[in-house]
Amino acid sequence: MSVTDPEPTVPTRDQVRQAPKVLLHDHLDGGLRPATIIELADEVHHELPAGDAESLGRWFAEAADSGSLVRYLETFDHTVAVMQTGPALTRVARECVEDLVADGVVYAEVRYAPEQHVTQGLTLDEVVAAVQEGFEQATEAAGGRIVVRQLLTAMRHQARSMEIAELSVAWRDRGVAGFDIAGAEAGYPPTRHLDAFEYLQRESSHFTIHAGEAFGLPSIWQAIQWCGADRLGHGVRIVDDITVADDGTVTLGRLAAYVRDMRIPLEMCPASNVQTGAATSIAEHPIGLLTDLRFRVTVNTDNRLMSQTSMTAEMHSLAEAFGYTLTDLRWFTINAMKSAFLPFDERLAIIDEVIKPGYAALAG
Repeated sequence: MSVTDPEPTVPTRDQVRQAPKVLLHDHLDGGLRPATIIELADEVHHELPAGDAESLGRWFAEAADSGSLVRYLETFDHTVAVMQTGPALTRVARECVEDLVADGVVYAEVRYAPEQHVTQGLTLDEVVAAVQEGFEQATEAAGGRIVVRQLLTAMRHQARSMEIAELSVAWRDRGVAGFDIAGAEAGYPPTRHLDAFEYLQRESSHFTIHAGEAFGLPSIWQAIQWCGADRLGHGVRIVDDITVADDGTVTLGRLAAYVRDMRIPLEMCPASNVQTGAATSIAEHPIGLLTDLRFRVTVNTDNRLMSQTSMTAEMHSLAEAFGYTLTDLRWFTINAMKSAFLPFDERLAIIDEVIKPGYAALAG
């Protein structure tokens, strides 16, 4: 049942595709085209588990569909292996934006870990420059239909977070919107990188933290209360601090109440969460409860290749599972745009000039 619109009409997949969408949580190395992986792998003599695009795409989906975040992350060995040169990074970045434009995305923050793309001699600056070149090529070709920014990710099991934080600040006026940490949560709490987060706060720089995906409330608590995260990457386990009684009465714990009260954005990725075991199904995903409770919920893809997904697929699956209407999808989209690491006036312009008119046209 729609939480914001009494009209129960669920939009068609084509309507969802046409709707303007905002994407805050998408991994560059998790969204390659299978055909591109094959061509790039041939250039660097990297062995793949399948030799044609269709079979390779199926392998990624099946390998990622294990219910384990650790196994899910292993699929990235193949994508990262073919993203070690400037031209390869530029191509992957360009195709990423092309695919997002085709999917109706009007604003995107795409993240990746520069430290994972230096094995063939690229410097961190060269990695960022190559990705930025690809983004600019595609956005120019799109004629202003999309705005794309980079998020630079540090790996939580490594010790280069300060270096990547400094890199994000150095590039923040040249296409980088902010900073992130990612990787297996268990055993690698965000507080291990506290110096990087304190540096970013001193520099008035934005950052998000992967938290509350495969690990529970302590990860979220540290990300917010110790590290000062602007947004939570996933954050799905915040439901562990919410109790629903048999009579329907809902009680929020102190952490969940704080997250809601402070309007801390949740970068939710439903299809990915089902794959990694953070949720049992789309219909049972906590996004339904969190939306009902009016948390700052956003909808995202995480890894389009591994989850065989898109923003259209994510939103349409939610509409079918929860009865969401175009009004609800508009709410998710405006939530995301409000939460973007972009200057206020630019966020407002996209909301007023792109998102609201786009949904109004579809509703009409």
